[in-house]
Amino acid sequence: MKPGTVFYKMSGSGNDFLVFDGRYTRREEFTAERIQAVCDRRQGVGADGVILLDPNAPEGVHFIFTYWNSDGSEGPMCGNGALCATRLASMIELAPEGAEVRFATSAGVHRGQPANGRPRIMLPDCDSPVPLPAARTEPGERLATLASPSVPHLVLMVDDVTRVELERRGPPLRHDPAIGPGGANVNWVSAAGDGSFRMRTFERGVEAETLACGTGAVACALALGHHGMAQSGVRLWTRSSLPLDVQWRQVGNRITEVSLQGEGRLVYRGILVEPPTST
Repeated sequence: MKPGTVFYKMSGSGNDFLVFDGRYTRREEFTAERIQAVCDRRQGVGADGVILLDPNAPEGVHFIFTYWNSDGSEGPMCGNGALCATRLASMIELAPEGAEVRFATSAGVHRGQPANGRPRIMLPDCDSPVPLPAARTEPGERLATLASPSVPHLVLMVDDVTRVELERRGPPLRHDPAIGPGGANVNWVSAAGDGSFRMRTFERGVEAETLACGTGAVACALALGHHGMAQSGVRLWTRSSLPLDVQWRQVGNRITEVSLQGEGRLVYRGILVEPPTST
């Protein structure tokens, strides 16, 4: 992140990112301190996370997708970030225009399709969600479920997500001992009354509510399906009031053909004039 480094500010249903082109920026430049500084919403550019698209990738993929949360910790994947990367890759010629995009993450190889401003990504197969009755829920939080579509998520059913005291409930649930080491993102989901659902997410690494979460939407959809409350093709409304659409197929105890579709919007292209300092 040297002076003159170009970045792309992108929005995935309100989940915002700073995306860097790995042809001009090296992975070694992304220290935790620099990421924290550039993501700062007062003294930096401001973002939920930073993404590097590195074309020095294994054969058969267009780039390596590396994601850092705003606290500088590296995450295995980010659904909305991947939607943004899918859209941007063809715009900056890291992948052929309009063609399928293949990118490697630490959670496996993912595929993306840039489509009319609402790209779609296909996630690797994963295990079926499992009930987590030992989670320390409160009255009104029901059917605690752990789902891991590339990233671990705790999903809780509630009557109305707008009434969740997220700032109070998020931190202890995110580290709930029942989840295991590393914890998980936490999602609350409620019926919208028209066959769709509303969701809110407390994201680890951001350690706060974000306006959307792509893998969280997938986790919510899979949990709803597990409990017989929804079928493939479910729509989830994020905190930003923008929708995420999830499809999947159940094969025994495995979830296959998982796809997520939503916003992947380029907000602006910028240049770091005075890059963030680090100690």
